[in-house]
This record gives sequence, C-alpha cells and structure tokens, in this order.
Amino acid sequence: MKRFFQTIKNIFSIEDLRVRILNTMGFLIIFRLGSFIVLPGIDPNALSGAPQEGILALLNTFLGGSFSRASIFALGIMPYISASIIVQLLTVAVPYFQKMQKEGDSGRKRLNQITRVLTIFITGFQSYGYIRGTIPAEAIIDPGFFFYFSAIAIL
Repeated sequence: MKRFFQTIKNIFSIEDLRVRILNTMGFLIIFRLGSFIVLPGIDPNALSGAPQEGILALLNTFLGGSFSRASIFALGIMPYISASIIVQLLTVAVPYFQKMQKEGDSGRKRLNQITRVLTIFITGFQSYGYIRGTIPAEAIIDPGFFFYFSAIAIL
C-alpha cells in the first residue's frame, strides 16, 4: 500500500502529467454535471415516466443516464467517433483521401479538419434523430421550429 501512495505522489510530481490528469478529471466533472442539465423546452417530469428498454437502455447506461434525461450532453462523443470512422474508411476507399493520408503532417492536419467539419454535420442529424426518436412528444413543451433549432444547436 505504501508503494501505491508513493507511485501516486511520483505521478503528481511530474508537472505535465499532473496538468493532464487534472484536466481530464475536470472534463469528467463538467460532463457529469452537464448530464443533469435538461434541454430547454423539455418537461423533466414527463421524461421520468418514459420507458427505456432494449438498445436505448444500453446506450443510456454507456452515457451515464444523460440519454434518458434529455441532457445537453446526451450525444456524448458519438458524432466525433462516427466522423472519425467515416474518414478512416474514406482513406482506404477513395484515392484522394489515400493521397492526403500519405502527405505526412499536412495531410493529417487536413484529415483532422475534415473530421471536425463532418462531426458538425453528423451532430445535426443525430441531434434531430435523438429529439424525434427518443424524447416522448408529451415531454416537449412547445414543439415548434425554435425548439428544434435550439435543441439541435445545444446538442
């Protein structure tokens, strides 16, 4: 046990590692707190009675309950992961992307930029699908254009 505490002490004595660990812990705390903030225009009382079963229950477990609470972090990092997978598949299937991947650092920067832009588009589609598919209609207070626009922008 003494060795464990000594190892932890050594980890925090390295400044770069300490900064990275504290940043990661801070981001996890922010994500956890954000998973309790409900999207504007949603009645949280109506959400509590909605059934969660099957794949949605599994997804809710992975996201720490933020999926069933219609929180601002309900999508998590899923859009970025999807965009990364798509770009990786494109580097195998499309010659233009293969060439870009082989260009070195400049090609990698360009692929990262494409991944970020693709993430924004995927987030828009997944947000709309999440709102329409998983949030019960009776939980939405005013299902007008501005609700959908603001909810998609927030997610």
